[in-house]
Amino acid sequence: MKVIIYLMFFSLISSPLQAAECFILKEKGKTLKSEGDICKTRFTPQSTFKIPLSLMAFDSEILKSESAPSFPFKDEYSPTLNVCKGHHNAKTWMRDSCVWFSQELTKKMGLKKFKNYVTSFNYGNMDISGEHPLTHSWLNSSLKISPVEQTEFLEKVINQKFSLRKQSYDHSKTILFNQELSGGWKLYGKTGSGRHQGELQHGWFVGWMEKDNRKLVFAHLIADETPQSSFASFRSKNELVTKLWYVINELEK
Repeated sequence: MKVIIYLMFFSLISSPLQAAECFILKEKGKTLKSEGDICKTRFTPQSTFKIPLSLMAFDSEILKSESAPSFPFKDEYSPTLNVCKGHHNAKTWMRDSCVWFSQELTKKMGLKKFKNYVTSFNYGNMDISGEHPLTHSWLNSSLKISPVEQTEFLEKVINQKFSLRKQSYDHSKTILFNQELSGGWKLYGKTGSGRHQGELQHGWFVGWMEKDNRKLVFAHLIADETPQSSFASFRSKNELVTKLWYVINELEK
């Protein structure tokens, strides 16, 4: 037993810190968890921006439902993932995290309407002034948001505080469903991977979990301090789901 404890201790002191981290969990405006030292630091939202963008697109009626319309992939696009080739609709866009589909939505929306939505949502620094604002402002560019601000935005989403068509909330919720967790809790959210300080990654997983009449919003962010080969967003989600298991275990007492 002493040997095991020694090995565990040695591994902790000999392994350098790989990433800064933030985990925030809130219910009805009350902070239940706040861990880490980057919770107020703004990073680019990357694909977590698909959450507000889905609300914009459904409210503008560019997207009619979870399956319509369907947009075709074009040769001029540069897909980050091979699964993003071919036709996609709202559901598969969110599932496969297709950047080109997001960019088609904003181009159809137009700059004025897009800017108005970002401002009305009070989303992060609300800065879309970067190069190619309609297609890249949320991708390693000018638009940035902190984990604290992510949870503030999400609380307004789940409580439908924005002046949007009700169908916008309903459709967005449907395509944001991830999985059922322990105890029957349902998980909704979106990952996002980006770059900071050159080649270092940061990874998000933000959203909420709900059961019966309870809804808890969360934001999880990791900011790598050394280069990593795996997507930071995948690591962020995996860590968050593990954390939520312990949270649910406490909630179910």
